[in-house]
Amino acid sequence: MIPEDLLHTHGGLLKSYSKDQTIFNEGDRADFYFQIKIGHVKMFNMTEEGKEFVQGYFDNGDSFGEPPLFGAFKYPATALTLDFSEIFVLPKVSFFNLLKTHPDIHLKFTKLICKRMVYKAKMAREVSIYPPEHRILTLLHHLKGSTESDNSFEVPLTRQQISELTGLRVETVIRAIKKLEKSEALAIIDRKVFI
Repeated sequence: MIPEDLLHTHGGLLKSYSKDQTIFNEGDRADFYFQIKIGHVKMFNMTEEGKEFVQGYFDNGDSFGEPPLFGAFKYPATALTLDFSEIFVLPKVSFFNLLKTHPDIHLKFTKLICKRMVYKAKMAREVSIYPPEHRILTLLHHLKGSTESDNSFEVPLTRQQISELTGLRVETVIRAIKKLEKSEALAIIDRKVFI
């Protein structure tokens, strides 16, 4: 999202993280901007029963954990690497200085945060009142985006990841996806889901 040269210019450091390393915990104070150069990160909460509820997955080039920087509150979830990762870490003060001098980047963050808020609102409604098939389709359509293209979209998530993002059991996701395939709401080609 932010060009690497700008991150370096404003004091960003490239840090290496091993697989399954915690970057920050739910409840930690938000003091840094994070952007993935290479790797994969998930943000999640643990339920009282010890089940993970995944807030999101982030890959190369993605940033994560920004809302607490803007809102001056603590991290609402834990961030964990899924494999070896190199992540740019920029102090909060430097991040805000960068945004002040680059309004185009600031606007990108505003749009990104709004998009994430819409996703959270959709998923909160889905988890509370709709059946599994509807929850899954809402997630998949959100991932596909608002393009009016008739082209099929390959879903970049495993059944396990869909389970974690919808709060459903993996077995329920598998059954629901088969049901959705039979109703032609989606297609399964070589075990991959297309919508």
